[in-house]
Amino acid sequence: MTDHLQPHLDLALRHARSGMTVTPIPRLEIGVGQTTSGTSPCLYRSMICFILQGSKDVTIHDNLLRYDAEQYLVSALDLPLSGQIHDAGHGRPYVAVSLVLDPALLAQIASTMPLIRDADAPGSGIAINPMTPPLRDTLLRLLALLDTPSDVPVLAPMAERELLYRLLQGPQGRLLRHIARPEGALGRIRRAVEWIRENHNTRLRIEALCEASGMSRASLHRHFVALTGLSPIQYQKQIRLQEARQLLLAGDRSASDVAFAVGYESASQFSREYLRQFGAPPVRDVRQLRQAVGSPAMH
Repeated sequence: MTDHLQPHLDLALRHARSGMTVTPIPRLEIGVGQTTSGTSPCLYRSMICFILQGSKDVTIHDNLLRYDAEQYLVSALDLPLSGQIHDAGHGRPYVAVSLVLDPALLAQIASTMPLIRDADAPGSGIAINPMTPPLRDTLLRLLALLDTPSDVPVLAPMAERELLYRLLQGPQGRLLRHIARPEGALGRIRRAVEWIRENHNTRLRIEALCEASGMSRASLHRHFVALTGLSPIQYQKQIRLQEARQLLLAGDRSASDVAFAVGYESASQFSREYLRQFGAPPVRDVRQLRQAVGSPAMH
């Protein structure tokens, strides 16, 4: 962590517990991990993530990205990834702040800025960029509102708009502008991802996915793989397994009940794929997660 982020870290730790904390500021969450973790599948939503202490590896499509307090991460759509926390422990937890992106707000802010003609589609749905002083200052003002919750309704939208404005000015402005454009390739793939998430427990029909995204089969497959690192069927499997893990953690349903609930037709196939994905059978994995303190299973 840099000294510049000590005020941010103090605020985050004052208002967050181990694991993920949903703050009173809309779309803003704080994640705290007490120890260095092993590699674990996780779901990154469409968001900006700022690490305040520690570092993290994320892997997408065999590409390894590491970032820490000197950078920020942009995820353009909901992405199943593998993540691993580093440099945490001995009283220095991993701490990260995430802001879920609002495409409508991005579009509104981008419309007030000088028009920039971007290429049709970004090469990947995730990127890491250097942190800048203006971003640090704006993030601090946003976090400081946690100390004065009565100010949140008026001042949080202003700080969020400034933060997004700074990001649009930065090296990933192009990626963020594509998020704000529903007619572009990224916007169409975001619609396809949304359709899969809403229908993850039914058989995937490529024709329905093409209709939802407004793309041909060939274009859909090419852009989907480029942006997510997965085919639509592989993506659905990842979402099913993530949803199953959350259902198992949330209650006392059996693994077979959960398997059918998320769309599997075979409980044995579900158990095999769950073991391959999370490294342990469903019951043992959930037991280990419940025993772990501050487990960073999902962003």
